[in-house]
Amino acid sequence: MQSIFKKKWLVLIFMLPFVTGCVPLTAIGIGAGAGTGAVVSEDRRTSGMFIEDEAIEIKSSRRLYEQLGNQVHINVTSFNRIVLLTGETPSQDIKEEATRLARSIANVRNVINEITIGEKSTMSSRSRDTFITSKVKSRFLTSGKFQINHIKVITEKGVVFLLGMVKRAEADSATEIASSTAGVSRVVKAFEYLD
Repeated sequence: MQSIFKKKWLVLIFMLPFVTGCVPLTAIGIGAGAGTGAVVSEDRRTSGMFIEDEAIEIKSSRRLYEQLGNQVHINVTSFNRIVLLTGETPSQDIKEEATRLARSIANVRNVINEITIGEKSTMSSRSRDTFITSKVKSRFLTSGKFQINHIKVITEKGVVFLLGMVKRAEADSATEIASSTAGVSRVVKAFEYLD
């Protein structure tokens, strides 16, 4: 039993680069300092937009925590100033408040609220979601159909959310790959199309 546990942890540690979105950089051995520049240079967003998305995520997360505290589990993902909220809240009122709080952050263009009403997810559920995200990203990489840093992957209770600025063929490929990945119950697309 302990051997299986160790193997699972080794797989998770191996998959960590896929979770953080730095797969190409880790695979070729670029360090963190150089890596950020490489990620930005391959991203379809401008470097300013990339940094702005990071700031939106940090500010939104901070504001949600300050206003809603530990009663909620909310993840904030921003791509091209479009914010995706996932997680759980105990009521519809709090879900709507989360949308309002995220919209109040400077430079947010739109908020997609996919928060569910219910109990906060468990650590084991979140670990499964992290593993699903890593499997989807790994399959994106091995498919070779598009640059994996053009698409953000977020998983919440087995539902995979896909964000990014993509061509329709890339979106179709990403959706097919994600939906056929073991453990995925549903795929939600939140793409901006370039064609």
